[in-house]
Amino acid sequence: MKQINNHDTDVVVIGSGAAGLSLALSLADSCRVTVISKGSLKEGSTLYAQGGIAAVFDKKNDSIESHVEDTLAAGGGLCDRDAVYYTASNAKACLKWLIEQGVPFDMEFDSKGKERYHLTREGGHSHRRILHAADATGKAVQTTLVSQVQAHKNIRLLENYNAIDLVTDTDCPTQPVKGVYVYNRIEDKVETISAKFVALATGGASKVYLYTSNPDVSSGDGIAMAWRAGCRVANMEFNQFHPTSLYHPELQNFLITEAMRGEGAHLKRPDGTRFMPDFDEREELAPRDIVARAIDFEMKRLGANCVYLDISHKDKDFIIEHFPTIYAKCLSVGLDITKEAIPVVPAAHYTCGGVMTDFNGKTDLQNLYAIGEVAYTGLHGANRMASNSLLECIVFAHAAAKDILSKLRDAADPSPIKQWDESQVGNSDEEVVITHNWHELRLFMWDYVGIVRSTKRLERALRRVELLQQEIQEYYANFRVSNNLLELRNLVQVAELIIRSALERKESRGLHYTLDFPEQNDSPTPTVLKP
Repeated sequence: MKQINNHDTDVVVIGSGAAGLSLALSLADSCRVTVISKGSLKEGSTLYAQGGIAAVFDKKNDSIESHVEDTLAAGGGLCDRDAVYYTASNAKACLKWLIEQGVPFDMEFDSKGKERYHLTREGGHSHRRILHAADATGKAVQTTLVSQVQAHKNIRLLENYNAIDLVTDTDCPTQPVKGVYVYNRIEDKVETISAKFVALATGGASKVYLYTSNPDVSSGDGIAMAWRAGCRVANMEFNQFHPTSLYHPELQNFLITEAMRGEGAHLKRPDGTRFMPDFDEREELAPRDIVARAIDFEMKRLGANCVYLDISHKDKDFIIEHFPTIYAKCLSVGLDITKEAIPVVPAAHYTCGGVMTDFNGKTDLQNLYAIGEVAYTGLHGANRMASNSLLECIVFAHAAAKDILSKLRDAADPSPIKQWDESQVGNSDEEVVITHNWHELRLFMWDYVGIVRSTKRLERALRRVELLQQEIQEYYANFRVSNNLLELRNLVQVAELIIRSALERKESRGLHYTLDFPEQNDSPTPTVLKP
């Protein structure tokens, strides 16, 4: 493996989802931007987001204050109210920006024949305020933003590049982050990117779990890199499990949007009886943590492999119009959702904690930003409310862009980055070690650090993750890097952060439910870990 020349740019954005591409587009008229993507430009969690984006467009029946209160309620007493208000009050402007970029949100006609945006409702929301593009909003957003960045002359796109580590300058306290080491997957080379500013937009870490709705790239890279560089992380114990992932051997990781429950679908036991009325007065519209635990409880109580989501009582044309992607996908494996219920199980879906930032996306390290799922802004608290995630990406991408542009003129050019040294390493002859450790990690995280936890399970998980860290560090020190090794190294680091955060929280709240501390504390605070 050979080192090639250093890349140079004003801003390097690590990640190509809604957050990263929005940031790149917001900066590119004023500076040079390099976007690196671990796979193809379109691959990432944004592409698979089905539901929509929350914003108050119906001022007659809804309000920003209502959006704020719903988010605070869903967040289980751990949201930062200022962060929630900041996000909700900037929501409409950010949605209008997406519309200007060309995102085709669904329209309808009101009673007077005037065209308006169709608003749907999801769990936790007290009003219809979700803009969507049928049941494939993320795909519409991602496709639109990709076409825009590809057309911009100031944006350089590096696909199939895996970020390895941030480069910090300990001799220069005014500019400690000056770039990143990256692994060129196609040419099997380690390269460097020097930049005035670095932005992490790498998404979450749900691939640390055996069952997840996330694509393979969601391996917690940005969280692990920021932690290794010296950033604090917060609330890593709060992993959201989406209640309804399709249970089918031929379609793993396929999500059934929460909007289906918003439009009247019922959750049922294998015998056809409903169970959500037994758990919460909001029934199927309860927040995700409550619904996921209810499903987990019923599956364990009954010894069932899954439960069922049934919308077949609705009109066939209504179902196909509102959920065309799900209808077609299920039909491809012989399941007609207009006539029969959908088998579903919970799956790891969203990382509510992350790298600590302010409202401009700034981290603990100067010139390092984190936006989107990789970041902890205080918006989500102990549980993310549906359709606030893509919103967070756009709102904080715009905020970070504004902050970066205000500093760009005075930012010094970064000094050259020391070349990657692999003179003391060789090629691996034991790839099976990576494969085995990958499976072991995801299995014990699912069994011991899943929807329901206990101190004993968490301590078991911590012992195992510490052993894995020793093995992987030894492997990393002796062999040339590969994509699988880099992802496993990051996942094991994130797993440790999740477990340590969970052990620190001596209560059950939101997405963190422990058998040893079933009650809530009176004065909860975020869990903050310092390197």
